[in-house]
Amino acid sequence: MNFDLSEEQQLLSDSVARFVSDQYPLDQRQLTVLSEQGFSSEHWQTMAELGWLGASIPEQYQGFGGNQADTMVLMEQLGKGLVLEPFFASAVLAASALKYGGSDTQQNEWLPQIADGSKQLTLAYAEEQARFDLHDVITRAEQNPDGFTLNGHKSMVLHAASADAMIVSARVTGAQTEKSGIELFLVDTNADGLTINAFPTVDGLRAAEVKLNDVSIPAAAKLACSEGGFNVLNRVAIDGILALAAEAVGAMEVLYKDTVAYTQEREQFNHPLSNFQVLQHRMVDMFMEYEQCKSLLYRATLEVVQRGDEAQRTVHALKYLIGKNGIFIGENAVQLHGGMGMTEELRIAHYFKRLLVIDAQFGNHDYHLAQFAG
Repeated sequence: MNFDLSEEQQLLSDSVARFVSDQYPLDQRQLTVLSEQGFSSEHWQTMAELGWLGASIPEQYQGFGGNQADTMVLMEQLGKGLVLEPFFASAVLAASALKYGGSDTQQNEWLPQIADGSKQLTLAYAEEQARFDLHDVITRAEQNPDGFTLNGHKSMVLHAASADAMIVSARVTGAQTEKSGIELFLVDTNADGLTINAFPTVDGLRAAEVKLNDVSIPAAAKLACSEGGFNVLNRVAIDGILALAAEAVGAMEVLYKDTVAYTQEREQFNHPLSNFQVLQHRMVDMFMEYEQCKSLLYRATLEVVQRGDEAQRTVHALKYLIGKNGIFIGENAVQLHGGMGMTEELRIAHYFKRLLVIDAQFGNHDYHLAQFAG
């Protein structure tokens, strides 16, 4: 396999790296976290103007025409800055759902608006009883003469309060855990009967609990999903896991490099901490775990792009390794920084919290180990 970035991908990576370096110092990020919407509209517009929001959107919808590898390049650099803007929710999850399941009309209407940043979408798939199973869906969509009526409760919907619409998974037929009978629906966030209870998450982002009480939507709001709603949702989850893994790899790189730099500066018994062999071994372990994650990320991404037979299983292995190694690197970074590693003023703790949240999204490492073994 060729792991070298193309010229376009290298330019993309350098562009995002400069943005993160210039626009995302920790103190500025902390001020943005405390703002009303939790991210910067100016940064969002910059992302749109530079074409990042359309990285994986086909060219006929004003996108870049890239694939999961291009998203990986973007997300790895965004992970180094703990970027707050809803790129993942809108340009990865919602865009993928529309690409895989949207009708021609829905794609023509929404994908260009995602690419130019004029509309934000999100994906409402998780339910409190489901844990990590995408097919465990209680939310119901009852057909009526004018379309559908939705009732249910969706949990941890990313950036729902700032989204213009959300793509909601709901059951049309079947029992609670059946994979058949699930469909996806476009729901305007201003729809009557829709309640959004937003809150900040531990990693500084925004999410919401969403309640649907007799929400009426037209028949045209149902995604086409020719391969079935669950299969579309599963493909979106694979794209989401690859993107999260790339973000985690970026965060891990910052953690181990910051730790190495700190131990070279901090002295104990008149010697830099980096002179002590036991700490050298610990930092080598951190580096090796990071490199393992990066290598498996490249392999999984290329297998998905090339539709390899083992792609699904490799994605399970990747999510397991990202979760396990991310916690290992985060814990050691905090420990080697001592008490400072726990403070809000140092960025170590913020990256560790983000890695813990990434582990829990789309299934934690224990869940994916079981899926891999199964």
